[in-house]
Parts: sequence; structure tokens; C-alpha cells
Amino acid sequence: MKVLAIESSAVTASVAIMTEDTLIAEYTINYKKTHSQTLLPMIDEICRMTENDAADCDIIAVSNGPGSFTGLRIGAATGKGLALALDKPMVAVPTLEAMAYNFYGDDRIICPVMDARRAHLYSGLYRFKNGKLITVHEQCLISYGELAGILNEVKEKVVFVGDGIEAAKDYFKDNLTCNYTFSPAGLRTQRASSVALAAIDMANEGKTIGSDMLKPDYLRPSQAESCLLYTSDAADE
Repeated sequence: MKVLAIESSAVTASVAIMTEDTLIAEYTINYKKTHSQTLLPMIDEICRMTENDAADCDIIAVSNGPGSFTGLRIGAATGKGLALALDKPMVAVPTLEAMAYNFYGDDRIICPVMDARRAHLYSGLYRFKNGKLITVHEQCLISYGELAGILNEVKEKVVFVGDGIEAAKDYFKDNLTCNYTFSPAGLRTQRASSVALAAIDMANEGKTIGSDMLKPDYLRPSQAESCLLYTSDAADE
């Protein structure tokens, strides 16, 4: 099985081509450039450099959220466009699960954290058992305090991964009592190779979808949607 994977849920833009045995290519940029400018040229580059064709891939995998509203939409549109044009099935990989695959096989509790602003994080808790990813706590939008409370109750070794580390680092240092580690820079950001790893496992479990079924999972309404909900509630009163 050959996978073309796309990651655009945050600042990092990443694409990869992977088989079940080999990471053929990965192109990752952690820099503030619009994903609409980077993803297709990056895909073209890794295909050209490795003499691969996107049409030869069996599935198109996309990091499906949570994350940046704009980034997720661009990634979804790019993946859907390719899948539709090439008539390929897709895998919608939860972003936080993909981030956990940065620590594939690790025996610690893996805690991906993405900065959601206003002292909140997108987070979940995962661990690997017998080579399979196990969800300890479902992905959610959570405050620093709520997450710290959950982790202190877990009382196991924890490794954090994601840009939420920088945002919440001081709070964690002051409030966590569990044994924890912050991931190093090389493993901290989202990676398309991890999206591909997760996608292969999901595809083997039959979790593929058509391009028309792919919808980003934001975990919370956009600012515009929140304003509409607030206006509607006010009108009802």
C-alpha cells in the first residue's frame, strides 16, 4: 500500500509518500507561509525527486483536525482534489492521533497539545500497545487546568508533543505533579509521515472514505459561526 499524506493543520506544512515498509519522501516546512502556496509545489517536488506519480498511490491521507480553520480547509481541498481527479479513496486522520505517531511504539502516555488560544488546548491522550494506538482520552478542546488535572490523576509517565508546549509550558511546570517530558524539536511538530503511518493502520481496518465524505473536524465553531450562534441566541431571548 502506497500513501500520499498531507498535513496542514497548523503552521507546519508537510507532505509524504510512504509504503508500509518505507518512507519514500517527506517534505516539511515549519514556517509562516500560506499552505495554498506550498502544498501542491511540495507534492510535485517529492514526486519528481523520487520518480513517483501521485496516480500510483493507493490512498490519499489528510490530517483532518483539529487545528487551524484555514489550514484544515486548504489541506482538505488539496487532498479531495487529488483523490477526485485520480479516483482514489481517502483516509481522514485525526490530527492528534497522527501527532501521537511521532512516538510510535513508545510505552509512555502520549499527550499531543495544539494551541487553541485563551488558555485552551486541543488535546487527547494516547498510548501504544502491541503496535496499536490506544485512545486513553478522546481528543477535545480543554483548558490548561482541566488537562493538568487529568494528567495528575493518570500518574504515569507522559510525553508532550505539539506547539501547545510553548503556550502552556509555564503552566505545566507550575501545576503538573506527574512525571512528564517535552518532546525535542525534531519530534514536536506535525509530520506527514506520521499521518501516513496512521492512515495505513486505518486503511487496513477498512476506514477509507470517498472524497465527497471528507469534512474537517474543527472541534469548535469558527469565530464567524460563534458570532452567528450568539446572535441567534440573543434573538431568541
